[in-house]
Amino acid sequence: MVDGWKKKTIRALKMLKRMTTCSFAIAKHNFSLSSPNPLFSRQYSLSSQPPLPAYLKALCSNGQLKEALLEMATEGLEMKFEGYDTILNECVNRRAVREGQRVHAHMIKTHYLPPVYLRTRLVVLYCKCGVLRDAREVFDEMPERNVVSWTAMISGYSQRGFASEALNLFLYMLRSGTEPNEFTFATVLNSCTGVDGLDGGRQIHSLVMKYNYDSHMYVGSSLLDMYAKTGRIHEAREVFESLPERDVVSCTAILSGYAQLGLDEEAIELFRKLQDEGMGSNYVTYASILTALSGLAALHQGKQVHNRVLRCQLPSYVVLQNSMIDMYAKCGNLTYARRIFDSMPERTVISWNAMLVGYTKHGMGAEVVELFKLMREEKKVKPDSVTFLAVLSGCSHGGMEDCGLRFFDEMLTRKDEVEPDIEHYGCIVDLLGRAGQLEKALKFIKQMPFQPTAAIWGSLLGACRVHSNVQIGDFVGRQLLEIEPENAGNYVILSNLYASAGRWEDVRILRDSMQEKAVIKEPGRSWIELDQTLHTFHASDHSHPKKDEVRAKLKELLIKFKEAGYEPDLSCVLYDVDEEQKERILIGHSEKLALSFGLINTHDGVPLRVIKNLRICVDCHNFAKFVSKLCGREVSLRDKNRFHHIVRGICSCGDYW
Repeated sequence: MVDGWKKKTIRALKMLKRMTTCSFAIAKHNFSLSSPNPLFSRQYSLSSQPPLPAYLKALCSNGQLKEALLEMATEGLEMKFEGYDTILNECVNRRAVREGQRVHAHMIKTHYLPPVYLRTRLVVLYCKCGVLRDAREVFDEMPERNVVSWTAMISGYSQRGFASEALNLFLYMLRSGTEPNEFTFATVLNSCTGVDGLDGGRQIHSLVMKYNYDSHMYVGSSLLDMYAKTGRIHEAREVFESLPERDVVSCTAILSGYAQLGLDEEAIELFRKLQDEGMGSNYVTYASILTALSGLAALHQGKQVHNRVLRCQLPSYVVLQNSMIDMYAKCGNLTYARRIFDSMPERTVISWNAMLVGYTKHGMGAEVVELFKLMREEKKVKPDSVTFLAVLSGCSHGGMEDCGLRFFDEMLTRKDEVEPDIEHYGCIVDLLGRAGQLEKALKFIKQMPFQPTAAIWGSLLGACRVHSNVQIGDFVGRQLLEIEPENAGNYVILSNLYASAGRWEDVRILRDSMQEKAVIKEPGRSWIELDQTLHTFHASDHSHPKKDEVRAKLKELLIKFKEAGYEPDLSCVLYDVDEEQKERILIGHSEKLALSFGLINTHDGVPLRVIKNLRICVDCHNFAKFVSKLCGREVSLRDKNRFHHIVRGICSCGDYW
């Protein structure tokens, strides 16, 4: 084992030889009694120098790591445990890997055999500095290991994303007879992610219970985080409720779990409950709840959280500011989003992407291009794959075809070192489709270096519907139904295309196919926020307390709108029923109910903001335009694809979405 320890770093020995030669020369020079520098006179004066460990500690405390290393080289064989411990701790705190290697090399050169503690500190140092190979070599050469040694190496793998290595090492630990502690469990659970990680996570949960750590706060937080990240939020909630006491970490973990899974209403409800119970919050808590509020476009509640953050005087954490940008953008307030973006002292690529995506979702292509140019000019942050998705999509939504194609060509030439993937190719298909170049879009799909996905075919099918190209739409639709036979939305778009061309037999065949395959359309839901309360409406909703008032208002609006030229688009209904029944189905669409409710409960001129979980249908889009035009309201509708800002009956999407 000693030979292995010596053999480990020949490179380090050579480096040490150069450094110590230099160090001794400097020491010899400064040891001269005639030295004009009083500091060095004290350092090398035998009568004035304090005991070595205390002296090294003083140097490290004053940030003089180089001087401490020089003293180590001077001491040579006299270096002992306390001295090595002091310098290594400073290296760990600074993440100073080269300086740590000098300490390591000095141990080898002087034939010092470090105890388990110091070897473990070397493992910690290399792990924190990302030099996992060196950390593993030190770990493997340890003649004995304790639970801290094992946990340090497992943590190194886990924190760097090497989940399988962390789990395998945990198994070796169990086989070695070393009993894990609460920190080991909390660490290894972080490596149990995704569907594959769930089985391992459950087995570790069993071990946690076996060793009686299930009530420990750190382990409990890691357990519920593991279940949440693997999509098992109910099991995460059970762990959370079983904790004997909760801290901000465990509360934030469960809130984040709900938010990341899109269970926004549940996250907000739990946040309120925990606030009533006196839960403390940190920046991660607020970032998680802002994610949930952005999912529901709950602007007023988002502003409340923002105000609370300001009152708490939290530091300007980039993660929190990114969440605020995302929240305001998704709630339709781009002015606030940009104000936060411009005020950030430091921006990450996520900050830029959040702002770019915000502009894209609102169809503001010119602003997307302008912001992207600013990002390139600043040269502080490199664009990534998501950046280009936002830019290409922004050009598409903004009708900037030439600009989008130019950016795509730059990707192909690796100008920003970002290689286009299938999603970037999909943006170009969407861009060409919106421009009406359907044949060019189809040719582009056939020449792609990827197999087209359902999303790409769906984008082109939507373009065929808008531009009434039945020939290409028929081909694209059949490709799409082969890939995604269970997606009801595809049947709706293709059926609308057939209906617009009078191909009623094809419409009937399509409907029969839906019934044979038992394709069920996802229920539509819409939300509207009034007086800091979210009101949810389902299609043909009969559960809302004010359902009778809403129905009466809706009938009143339909009469008024029909007199002004509104005609229900019956092609949006796939069911094989008569026209009167189709119109009744359309009346029950959730966004119509939400808009009617908003008109009842707000004053004249107040903007209406509605969010829809699905793509808004053509008929509801037309209905919203009449609400804006005849009721004098500004309407903001956010569906799964984009924002629709409707002012005086004109939508920002240009009737293309």
